[in-house]
Amino acid sequence: MFELAQAKTHPNALIVYQRDSSQEDQEILEEIQLLATSAGAIVVDTLTAFRRSPDASTYIGKGKVEEVGAIIESLEIDLVILNHSVSPIQERNLERALKVRVLDRTGLILDIFAQRATSHEGKLQVELAQLQHLSTRLVRGWTHLERQKGGIGLRGPGETQLETDRRLIGHRIKVLNKRLDVVSAQRQLRRKSRAKVPVPTVSLVGYTNAGKSSLFNNITNAGVYAEDQLFATLDTTMRRVELPEFGATILSDTVGFIRDLPHSLVNAFHSTLEEVSNAHLLLHVVDVVSNYREDCITEVDKVLVEIDASDIPTIMIFNKIDLNGTVAKVKRNDKGLVNAIWLSAHTGEGIDLLLDAITEYLSLLHMRCRVDLPAGNGKLRAALYQKSLVKTESINDDGSFDIELELSPADFGWLEKQDDINAIKRL
Repeated sequence: MFELAQAKTHPNALIVYQRDSSQEDQEILEEIQLLATSAGAIVVDTLTAFRRSPDASTYIGKGKVEEVGAIIESLEIDLVILNHSVSPIQERNLERALKVRVLDRTGLILDIFAQRATSHEGKLQVELAQLQHLSTRLVRGWTHLERQKGGIGLRGPGETQLETDRRLIGHRIKVLNKRLDVVSAQRQLRRKSRAKVPVPTVSLVGYTNAGKSSLFNNITNAGVYAEDQLFATLDTTMRRVELPEFGATILSDTVGFIRDLPHSLVNAFHSTLEEVSNAHLLLHVVDVVSNYREDCITEVDKVLVEIDASDIPTIMIFNKIDLNGTVAKVKRNDKGLVNAIWLSAHTGEGIDLLLDAITEYLSLLHMRCRVDLPAGNGKLRAALYQKSLVKTESINDDGSFDIELELSPADFGWLEKQDDINAIKRL
C-alpha cells in the first residue's frame, strides 16, 4: 500500500492541521490546503486538532494517530499532510503507524518546487534543497532493515548502508554546490555586463499567489506562466521595458515568498534572490482582497531582511482591485514620493499609475549636469544623443555646445573619462 501511494500521480490526501492555541487560524488552514492542491494532491478531508506542544514521538499524539488511521481506512487516503515541519523520527513513526506516506510542510513545498523548476539553475537549486532535507531522513528509507533476523543470508548491511547513503548524498551535495557556484559566477558576469549599460533593475517581490507574474505579463507581454496556485513561478524571468519619459529598465519576476519558507530553500535560491538584493527598486505585490494581507507583508519583509534587500526603495502594489471594487489610486509619503498603488494586473486598471511611479523613482537615480563641448567634438555629441542623455542644447558664441544632460552614476563616470570637454558642471 505504501509503495502504491507513492506512485499515484494525484493521491487522495488527508490534511492534519494541529494548532497550539485554542483559536483556529483559518489562514494557515487555507494555505496548507492550497499547497496540497498546488502539489497535485486531492484533498479529501481535513482533521484539526489542538495540542499545546507537539508529541515527541508522533507530533499529533497517540489518540490522533488512531483517529487518523480510521479516516485513512474509511476514505482510502494515500497521503497524510501535516501543516508543520516535523522531525525525521516523528515522520518515521507516523508512517509506521499509518502505513501511508506522511509529508510535512517542508517536504510539501520542496515537492512543489521540484515540479515547477524549469531552468538548469532552478533544477540544481531544488535538487540541492531536497538532498539537504533528505540527508536528515535517511532512517525512513531503511526501515525495512529492522525486520531482518540473524542467520546466513538474512544479515543486512545495517548502518553500513546508511553511512554509504549519507556519503553518496554528501558527495552529490558538494557537486551541486560547485555547479551552482559556476552558475552564480556566470550570473555575476551578466550582472556586471548590465552594469556597464545604464539600465536600472526593478524587481517584483511578494507573497506567493499575490499576482506578481500576472503583473509582469501585463507590463512586458512576456507570457510567463501565471496560475491561481502557490509557487506558479519559480525561475527568475527578466525583460527589458521601455518607460515613457525615462527609457529602458529591466523588470524581473521572482519566486514568491511564504511563511516559514525552509531555510534550505532560501539558501539554495540565494543566487536567484541576488537579483532582488541588487535591484534599484522593489515592487512589493500584495493581494488586496486577502484577509491576511498584513501577515503576508510581514512574512515578505522577513525574507527581504534575510537577503539584505530591506533598504531598497519599495513601492507597495495592492493588486486585484477588480475583485473588491476599489478604484486605481496612488498614495505618497511625506517626501512626496509614491509609496503605494492600488491596481489590477488582470484588467490593467492602474498600470499607467505604476509606470509613472517607476519612472519617478528611477529618475532620482539620475543626476543632471551641464557640459561645454567644443564645436569640433561631433563624435562625443553624437554619442550623447545616442545614449538619450541630452535634455537641452544651445550653441555658445564661440560655436561650442552648451548641453544639459541627465545621467546615471555609470554614465557620469563614463563622461568624466572623455577628452575634449571644456567643463562639466553638476546641477
